[in-house]
Amino acid sequence: MSHPATPRSIRSASFLGLTATQFLGAFNDNMFRWLAVPIGQRTMDPTLALVLGGVLFTIPYLLLAPLSGSLADRLPKQAVIVRCKVAEIVLTALGILAIATSQLWLLFAIVFLLGAQSALFGPAKFGALPEILKPESLSQGNGLLGLATVTGSALGTVAGYKLYGVAGPVLDAGPTLAGLWIPAAALIGTAIAGTLTSLFVRTAGAASPGKRIAWNPVTETWPAIQVLFRDVRLLRCALGIGFFWMLASLAQLNTDPFGNEGLHLPKEDVGILMAVLVAGMGVGSVLAGIWSQGKVELGLVPLGAFGISASALGVFIASRFVDVSLAATSQPAFYGVCTMLFCLGGFAALFDIPLEAYLQYRSDDSNRGTVLAGSNFVSFSLILVSCGLFQLLHGVLNLPPATIFMLAGLGTIPIVVYVVLLLPEFLARFLFYVLSRVMYRLKVYGRENIPERGGALLVANHVSWIDGILLLVSSSRFVRFIMYADYVNKPFLRWFCQRGGIIPIKAGSGGRAVLAALNEAREAVLRGEVVCIFAEGALTRTGQLQPFQRGLMRIVDGTAAPIIPVYLHGLWGSVFSFRGGKFFWKKPAQWPYPISIHFGKPIAQADDVNQVRQAVELLGVEANEMARSTELTVARKFVRQARRGRNRLKIADSAGVELTGGRTLAGALALRSVLRRTVFAPDEQNVGILLPPSVGGCLANLAVTLDCRTTVNLNYTMADSVINYCVRKAGLKHVLTSRRFLEKRPVALEGAEWVFLEDIKEQITGLDKAKAAMHAFATPIVVLERLLGLTRVQPDDLLTIVFTSGSTGDPKGVMLTQANIGSNVQAVDQLLQLKPSDCLLGILPFFHSFGYTATLWLPLCFDARSCYHFNPLDAKTVGTLAEKYGVSIILAAPTFLRNYVKRCTKEQFSKLHLVVTGAEKLPMDLAEEFNTKFGFYPSEGYGTTEMSPVAAVNIPDHLARDAMYKTNKLGTVGRAIPGCAVKVVSPETWADLGVNTEGLLLVKGPNIMKGYLGDPQKTAEVIRDGWYASGDFAKIDEEGFVHITGRQSRFSKIGGEMVPHIRIEEELNRLSPSSQEEETGPRIAISSAPDPSRGERLIVLYTELAKPSSQLVKDLSATGLPNLWLPSTDSFYKVETIPVLGTGKLDLAAIKKMALELAASGKSGHRDTHATEAAPAATPS
Repeated sequence: MSHPATPRSIRSASFLGLTATQFLGAFNDNMFRWLAVPIGQRTMDPTLALVLGGVLFTIPYLLLAPLSGSLADRLPKQAVIVRCKVAEIVLTALGILAIATSQLWLLFAIVFLLGAQSALFGPAKFGALPEILKPESLSQGNGLLGLATVTGSALGTVAGYKLYGVAGPVLDAGPTLAGLWIPAAALIGTAIAGTLTSLFVRTAGAASPGKRIAWNPVTETWPAIQVLFRDVRLLRCALGIGFFWMLASLAQLNTDPFGNEGLHLPKEDVGILMAVLVAGMGVGSVLAGIWSQGKVELGLVPLGAFGISASALGVFIASRFVDVSLAATSQPAFYGVCTMLFCLGGFAALFDIPLEAYLQYRSDDSNRGTVLAGSNFVSFSLILVSCGLFQLLHGVLNLPPATIFMLAGLGTIPIVVYVVLLLPEFLARFLFYVLSRVMYRLKVYGRENIPERGGALLVANHVSWIDGILLLVSSSRFVRFIMYADYVNKPFLRWFCQRGGIIPIKAGSGGRAVLAALNEAREAVLRGEVVCIFAEGALTRTGQLQPFQRGLMRIVDGTAAPIIPVYLHGLWGSVFSFRGGKFFWKKPAQWPYPISIHFGKPIAQADDVNQVRQAVELLGVEANEMARSTELTVARKFVRQARRGRNRLKIADSAGVELTGGRTLAGALALRSVLRRTVFAPDEQNVGILLPPSVGGCLANLAVTLDCRTTVNLNYTMADSVINYCVRKAGLKHVLTSRRFLEKRPVALEGAEWVFLEDIKEQITGLDKAKAAMHAFATPIVVLERLLGLTRVQPDDLLTIVFTSGSTGDPKGVMLTQANIGSNVQAVDQLLQLKPSDCLLGILPFFHSFGYTATLWLPLCFDARSCYHFNPLDAKTVGTLAEKYGVSIILAAPTFLRNYVKRCTKEQFSKLHLVVTGAEKLPMDLAEEFNTKFGFYPSEGYGTTEMSPVAAVNIPDHLARDAMYKTNKLGTVGRAIPGCAVKVVSPETWADLGVNTEGLLLVKGPNIMKGYLGDPQKTAEVIRDGWYASGDFAKIDEEGFVHITGRQSRFSKIGGEMVPHIRIEEELNRLSPSSQEEETGPRIAISSAPDPSRGERLIVLYTELAKPSSQLVKDLSATGLPNLWLPSTDSFYKVETIPVLGTGKLDLAAIKKMALELAASGKSGHRDTHATEAAPAATPS
C-alpha cells in the first residue's frame, strides 16, 4: 500500500530506498541480460545473439513509455514500484527455468519482459522524486538516481558474465535447477532485495443622359478628332490601332496573289492561307487576354510589333524555299509559310488588343463614344491608305507578293523602335511578367480593389527583392514605387528606374531628403497616379510583419486618395528572400514557386499607421486561408521528408532508440498495417493514444495519422474519471498504449479497449515489414500517398483532438484540423528557419498542443531531427541527450529551463542556439541567468491549445541578421506569427482599441481551432467572425510586440499548466464549511503571486477556516486534485473581508492587489489557525 509522503531530504529513508531499488533493478536487469546473451551465443550466431539481447531489452522502452507514464499517474507510485519489483522476482525465476530447460526462446522472452518491467518502473521512479524530496533537493536527487543507474548497470554487466562463467560448466554437463543455484540465488536474491528496498519508498446609369443626338457625320467626326488631339496618349493609341488595321488590310489583300502567284496554289487552296492568318489572330487575341491578367497590358504592344516585323519577314524567307514546279502543299516550305502567317496574325493581335483596351480604359465615360468614333475614323482612313499602297506596290510597281510581305516587315521596324522607346516601362513589365511566370506560379486576388482611375497608395509587406516587380506585373494600373536611392542610381538600373517613374528616397541624407521623396509621392497621388510604398522600410529577415513607418500617412494626408493594403504571400523561402540568412544563393524549394498577391479593400481614411498595418496583417490571414487547399497536409509533408532523409537520423529518444527517416516511415507503416488488419473498424475515426514523448509515441501518432484517422492523445496526468470522460466524449473504441506504461500508470479504462503495442509488434509479419520497407524506400511518393488515401484528406478534416485540463469543469475537446496544425508548423518553420543540422529536444507531452505541434510534427515535416525524453525535469538526461544528438533548439516552459541552467553544462548545450518558451511568463532573472551561462536569451512566445498553439513569438537576433527593426523584446511574447493577426478589444463591447491600450487579446488565423467537440455554443462564445477570444489581457505596442498584462479568466499558469481558481475555491468551501448561520459574504478567494521557480503560486485569502491550513491541503490532495493545484500551507492569509463588487461578484482586481501585497510582505504563512482562534486580520495563517 502507499503511504502519505511529506517531502524530505536526500537522507530520508524513502529516497534511500528508491535509490537502492533503482540500483538493484539496473544491476539485475543487466546481470540477467549479460547472462542470457552468452548462453544464446552457444547455439546461435554470436552477433545475432548480441543484437537480439539489445533489441529485446530496448524495444519495451519504446513501446511502453506512454503506458508507463500513465501507470505512474494512475496508481500510487510506490504501488507501481513494488509491483514491478515483484514481477522482477517472477521473471528472474522464469529465466532460471528457461536456462535449466534449455528454452532459448523463453530466455530471450524474459530479457524482453525484464526490459518491459524496467520501462514501466521508470516514470513511477522519476514521478516519485517530487513526492519524496523537497523542491530544492530535486536536482541533487535526480543526479544521485542517475548515478545509481549507471553504477548498477555497469556492475550488473560484469556480474552477468561472471554468472555465465559459473553456469557454463553446468550447461555443458546438462543444466539442472540444482546446478544453477548460484545464478538463481544472485538473480532472484537481487530481485527480492530490490522488492524489500521498494517497501521503504513513500510516496478568421447613363453618364450623360441629356446629350443631344447628332446626325451629321462631318460635324461629328471633327469634334472626335479634336478629342484625340487633345490627349496625346489617346492619339497615339488610335494611330497604333489604325496601323494594325492598315497592316491587316494589306496582308489580306496580298495573301490572294501570294497564294496564286507566289506559291502557285489552286484558287480553292488559297483560302488555307487566309484561314491560317485569321486563326493566328484568334489565338493571339486569346493569349492577349490571358497574358493581360485582367488588366491593360501595354507591354504586349512592343512584343506584338516586333513579332509582326519578324513574321512578315519570315513569310518572305519561307516562300523562297517553295519549288513552284511542284505541288506547294506537298512541300515542308509551304507549312513554314503557313506557320509564319499564323504567327503574323497572332502577333498582330497581341499588338492590337492592348491598344483597344487602353483606348476604352483611358477615355471617360461621358465621351467614350466620341473617342471611339475618332479612333474608327483613323483606322478606316489607314485601311484606305493600305489599299492605295497595295495598288501602288503590286499593281503599279509589279512587286511580287512575297516582296510586299518583306516590305511590310521592314516598314514595321521603325514602329518597333518607336514603341519600345515610347513604352519601355510597359515592355519591361511584360518581360518581368513572363519571367515571373517561369519562376513562379503566381495568383492575384482582389485586383478589382485598385481604383480604375484617380490616385491611390499601395501599402505592401516586403518579403523579397522582387516584390516590386511582382506588384508591377500584378497591378491593373501602372505603379510608381518608392525605392532607396542607392538602388535607383545603380548604372544598370538608372534608366529603367527613371522611365519607370521610381521615386528615390535618400534615407541617409537626413529628414529633408526623406520629406522631399514623400512630397513627390504625394504629388503623384494628387495627379491621379498609383504609388506603392513598402512601409516596413526594409526586407523582412524573419517573415514576420515588421512595424510600419509613419511616413506613409504623409503621402495620403489631405489627398482623399485611398490606401490599398497589399499582402505578398508565399515568397518567404524563395531565392530572393532572406530565408537561411542570405539572399539569392540558395536552391529553389520548388519550381515554379507558388505565390499569391492579395489586394485588400480600399481604406478611405486611415486613422493611423497601425490601422493600415493591421489591414495588411489581416490580408495575410486571408492569404493563408485561401492557400489551404494547395498546402500539403502534415502527413504528406512527413512522407516526403522521410523519403528525402531516409538515411539520416530522424527521431531518437532517451531509451536509445534511433530511427532514420526511412525507418521511421517504415515503422509507422508497419504499425498502421497491423492496426488496420486486427484492431480498427472501417468506420472508427477517433483513436486514443496513451504514450509519453518517445519514439514509440511518435510512431503511434504517425500510424494513426497515416491511416487518415484522428488522434486523441490522452492526458495521463489526469484522474481516471477524467480520462474516461475524454474517452466517452471523443467516442473512442480503442486506446493505443503499452503494458509497461500501464504498469506504472494504471488506468481503469471504461468504454474502450486497450491496444498494447507489444501485442501489435508481435503481429507484424515478415510480409508487413517487407511491404513497409518497400513503400518507405522505393514506392513513388505520389503512388504511396494515393495508396494511403492521403490525397483524399481535406484541410478541414480533423487531425487531432486535444483535451483541455478541465479547469472549471469537464475538459473541453479542442478540435484541430489538418489546416490548423499544418499552418502552424509552416509558420514556425518560417520563423525558426530549420536546417538539416538542427535537432529539437522533445520533452513536452503529445497531449499538450505545444508538444504535439512543435516537438512532434514540426521536425517530422521539415529537414530536422528530434530526440525525446519523457521527463522534462530530468536535467541530467536532457543534458546528455543534448550533447549526444547536438540539440540546437529547445521548446519548453521556463520552469524546465531553470533546472537546465542549474544542471546542464555549456558543453552539453554547445550546439544550442534557440530556446523558445511558452505556457507561462518568462521571468527576467531566468532570462538573464540563461544568457549569462549559454550566451543568448530565450525567446518567449504565446499561444493556447485553441491556437494550435503558437500565435506570437520573439525571434532571436542571429536569425534576423541586419534587420532594420528589433525582432525580439524581453518582457513581451513577440509579434504575431506569419499568417496570423492579433488585436486588443474592449472585453465588454469588442470594440477595437489602439496601440498601447490594454484590452482583451483576440487572435485570427488559419491556426484557430475548428471548435470545441460537441459544444457549438461554447465555440460561438469564444470565436466571432473568425476572431478567437484568448481570455488574456494584453496591449500591443507601436512595433507590434504583444505584452500580456493579465488573464481574463481566473487561472494561474504554474509549471506550464493552467490551474483554476474557481475549482479550488469550491473544494475549499466544501472542505471548510461556514460556522455562521448566515452568510455575510464570500469566505475564501483564490488569487496568485509571482513565483521565481514555477511562474506563479496560489494565494488563499480567507475570513475563516474550519480546520488548519495544513489539514485543508491534505484534504484537497485526497480529492484527487493534481499537486500543482494545491496551495502551500504558507500561502493562506486571513483578511477582514473578501472584496466584492456591487453586483456581489468578487472584485478580482482588489483581490489580486491584496494578494500581491501580502505575498510581497515577506511574511510566511506556516502557522496554522482557524475560525475558533483569534488571529489578526491580513496575516498569514
